[in-house]
Amino acid sequence: MDLDVFVSAHRAEWDRLDALLRRRNLTGTEADELVTLYQRTATHLSLIQSSAPDPQLTGRLSQLVARARSAVTGTRRASWRDVTRFLTRSFPAAVYRARHWWVPTALASTALAALLGWWIGTHPEVRSSIAAPDALEALTRPGGQYETYYSSHPAASFAAQVWTNNAQAAAMCLVLGVFLCVPVLWILFQNMLNLGIGVGLMSSAGRLDTFLGLVLPHGLLELTAVFVAAGTGLRLGWTVIDPGPRTRRTALAEEGRAALGMAIGLALVLFVSGAIEGFVTPSGLPTWTRITIGIAAELAFLAYVYVLGGRAARTGDTGDVEAAERSATVPTAA
Repeated sequence: MDLDVFVSAHRAEWDRLDALLRRRNLTGTEADELVTLYQRTATHLSLIQSSAPDPQLTGRLSQLVARARSAVTGTRRASWRDVTRFLTRSFPAAVYRARHWWVPTALASTALAALLGWWIGTHPEVRSSIAAPDALEALTRPGGQYETYYSSHPAASFAAQVWTNNAQAAAMCLVLGVFLCVPVLWILFQNMLNLGIGVGLMSSAGRLDTFLGLVLPHGLLELTAVFVAAGTGLRLGWTVIDPGPRTRRTALAEEGRAALGMAIGLALVLFVSGAIEGFVTPSGLPTWTRITIGIAAELAFLAYVYVLGGRAARTGDTGDVEAAERSATVPTAA
């Protein structure tokens, strides 16, 4: 594309659109003209971004298109309808669409944690490299640190602290995935290493059932949320490598907006797991009751994703914002 020729050919349209946007009142004919010029300018912007990017011109046209979109669609405020749509369609659809990433991530991570737990539990020299025998005894004995950890603080403050930490970890997976997946893999490994150490140390002390009774009530839902975040982060990183038929800019924008929405949704999921960890895990309920609560929460989340999310995804919902809120683009050939 010859940018100078393109600008000369369309400058009058851009100037006319700018003039119409500056007017307070438009006639019916002028309003129709504004809509037409808005559509043309959005197409021009997309062509320039994909064929001959020029920062100054792109900035000017981006502002012009944004002002025109606001004039055409009107000022919009978030409403309860948006919240309902997010919870019943956008968020579960985004999680459902990412299942081919987070389900394998969950299976591989669980296998890694189990392998680390077996290695630590069956090799005394590995356990001795983790801590001194007295320290290991303090961790694993009845009434030790692994057991008292969940009741060492008031339930409400403990739940809030757990929720904050887990939400930060999930957000880091989602955000850092764009750096070619590497930070996500490291965060995931650290989580599985901590779990594997707990499994290994408690199994070596013959108290694995106690450990699982403490971890499973909240851990099922909590780890699922972490796996979803990690899988989505990995998909975002892969989008940088292979954007498919979309331009890399468009692909990252679409997947990034969906990932941002998932960060909000997963924060709500982690709030539930944090409440279970703060109030159910350290409670005096029988172990089978606590584990049943954890399984019920996990099954409820999976049903939410696969039923509501699957239905929304099959009707075209991707977890992205509504079409009217997206940047204008032109179609790209497959």
